[in-house]
Amino acid sequence: DLVSCVGWTTADELYSCSDDHQVMKWNPVTSETTRVLKLPDDVYPIDLHWFPRGIGGKKQSQAESFVLTSSDGKFHLISKLGRVEKSVEAHCGAVLAGRWNYEGTALVTAGEDGQVKIWSKSGMLRSTLAQQGTPVYSVSWAPDSDKVLYTSGQQLIIKPLQPNAKVLQWKGHDGLILKSDWNSVNDLILSAGEDCRYKVWDSFGRALYNSQPHEYPITSIAWALDGELFAVGSFNTLRLCDKTGWSHALEKPSTGSIFAISWSMDGTQLAGACGNSQVIFAHVLEQHWEWQNFQITLIKRRTMKVHNVINDAVDLLEFRDRVIKASLNYGYLVVSTSLQCYVFSTRNWNTPLIFDLKEGTVSLILQAERHFLLVDGGGLYLYSYEGRLISSPKYPGMRTDILNALTVSLSNDTLAVKDKADEKVIYIFEALSGKPLGDGKPLTHKTGIVEIALDQKGLTSERKIAFIDKNRDLFITSVKRFGKEQKIVKIGTMVQSLAWNDTSNILCGIQDSRFTVWYYPNTVYVDKDLLPKTLYEKDASELSKAPQIVSFVGSQVTIRRADGSLVHLHVSPFPAILHGHAGASRWEHGLRLCRFLKDQTLWACLAAMAVASRDMSTAEIAYAAIGEVDKVQYINSIKELPSKESRLAHTLLFSGNAQEAETLLLQSGLVYQAIQININLYNWERALDLAVKHRTHVDTVLAYRQKFLEDFGKKETNQRFLQYAEGLEVDWNKIKAKIEMEIAKERERAAASAAGRS
Repeated sequence: DLVSCVGWTTADELYSCSDDHQVMKWNPVTSETTRVLKLPDDVYPIDLHWFPRGIGGKKQSQAESFVLTSSDGKFHLISKLGRVEKSVEAHCGAVLAGRWNYEGTALVTAGEDGQVKIWSKSGMLRSTLAQQGTPVYSVSWAPDSDKVLYTSGQQLIIKPLQPNAKVLQWKGHDGLILKSDWNSVNDLILSAGEDCRYKVWDSFGRALYNSQPHEYPITSIAWALDGELFAVGSFNTLRLCDKTGWSHALEKPSTGSIFAISWSMDGTQLAGACGNSQVIFAHVLEQHWEWQNFQITLIKRRTMKVHNVINDAVDLLEFRDRVIKASLNYGYLVVSTSLQCYVFSTRNWNTPLIFDLKEGTVSLILQAERHFLLVDGGGLYLYSYEGRLISSPKYPGMRTDILNALTVSLSNDTLAVKDKADEKVIYIFEALSGKPLGDGKPLTHKTGIVEIALDQKGLTSERKIAFIDKNRDLFITSVKRFGKEQKIVKIGTMVQSLAWNDTSNILCGIQDSRFTVWYYPNTVYVDKDLLPKTLYEKDASELSKAPQIVSFVGSQVTIRRADGSLVHLHVSPFPAILHGHAGASRWEHGLRLCRFLKDQTLWACLAAMAVASRDMSTAEIAYAAIGEVDKVQYINSIKELPSKESRLAHTLLFSGNAQEAETLLLQSGLVYQAIQININLYNWERALDLAVKHRTHVDTVLAYRQKFLEDFGKKETNQRFLQYAEGLEVDWNKIKAKIEMEIAKERERAAASAAGRS
């Protein structure tokens, strides 16, 4: 009779239940089938869900059992061997769905009676979450297991477990909703209905994708565990889709309606429960990976084809086990199979480096130039391309099963991970030791973060991280965090997607309907006003809604549109060349390049790079070229300062770092100069504090303050200034003489230190 539900235990073992009252065990590798259990004749199974295998690498004690819901209003807890441990009266009428939460601490069931109930691990009733007037056909847990999504007629409803919390409800379809699913990695929701459509929603109920109507109602829909793909089942129809909704493949098997779809743990295969009493097995093939002149395709479960588009050479790579994940970047192909990891160099495909894996199911591979990261159920593992384990970073409450490419980022010296427990926190680790970076505190933002990315080049001390928060604002900050908090600066709004370049620190993103390139994002720390002049913007309306940046390699950006098609955009190669010159302090070459191209954006980048490297003569030429006269004058005044310390302090002041400039002057013993910069910035209180503390130039501060107030026709109201001004006559000649004496003293010191050096 028809098969009603299926569920994988391991990647090679599937259980199925049918209206003929039998529970069968399948092994698709050896094609063996055995009967596990014969249910009583009045019990018709409806839904099956295996107890979760464990979180954070810890095996669960109950992991070898599953829940089976049935038409007699009960759910049954059944062991792997087929022993019914417990049967519980749950609903009036059939129990239509049953799902364990991700931790395995609770079970939710939904019934024909319109009730949604929460049960303990052992099958004791904890609460009745909802009572609807119509049958609830599908139910799913939120990623944090703190909310439940269920269907009611044409409505989708998200209800938090804590009482009195806000319930979210919206109309999902024009017909009855038959199936829904909520993914723990990407936080997206799927729904399928009798209106013959399937839809993708975010967790706020906003529609991200709405399919064309199919011929028949859609009877099943399910996410792959990693949230990259989902499958849709209908009458004689099986469809594979990308997470954004567009279709990868459509199959028309003779199955009747597919009532349930279950993905294997590793996301490489799925099984469907078919109306014609069969179980259908399907394997995901033909994934593509591209890098420079190589295109790699998975043509069979254990075979990859490498195509070099320059000379048309083709290589076949054979593997012992089936391929689970792969990544191609920085001249290496990293492939994880069910038991091993292979590292191929693009220069030689014949001799891969092979090492065994601990856990087996790798859910994510990330590459940097010097090493790569494997993420599996047990943890994060950083390997060199020679196959040596470098480090295995850990943080409190780590859940590796929900990490993806948007929430983990890797560079040559740093690893950043966005936390799930607190969405405002990014943990940053030193790659080589696996220890938290700097003072060990994570980076904290004021709102939740959705995507993070580390820059790939440059010095470790200047490593930057860019991130997008829930408001879709783009921020940048430095990751070396010793004592002093580096400012988190906003550099973009309404940013959908971002990527760093692989060869230089250039950032690209899609903001609103514009494609934007930040040629030198570090400008925000050097001269904030200059940032708009260092951008390249292009209208991106042809990219349609919600495009995603796939890669930014060399001067080519690859973007995937919402319909699945790839668009290639070219970015000017000259800013990357300029980055190379600035990194190697070849300022003459940089100037020559800018003079040759006569491009304002390039000049602005050069100005910022020169100030960042404290090369003020190059900065002066670059600022003059973009018409920033005030800055040219200020740079000239810096050059005329007598001592090296003063020049450095004023360069810091130029970049807006007043506090650092003052500290530097005080450390060098130039107290008057520290007081003077505070007077120039109208920081009167601080100037007076320094003068009083160092017992010098109190009269100078009061004189400048008095002159300032006279110019504006104001009276002194500050008590401290009134107190110190009592009985003090301002003598400008005396003050000028004192200032000249300070400058002469500084010149003498500078001359003495120069003589000492020579």
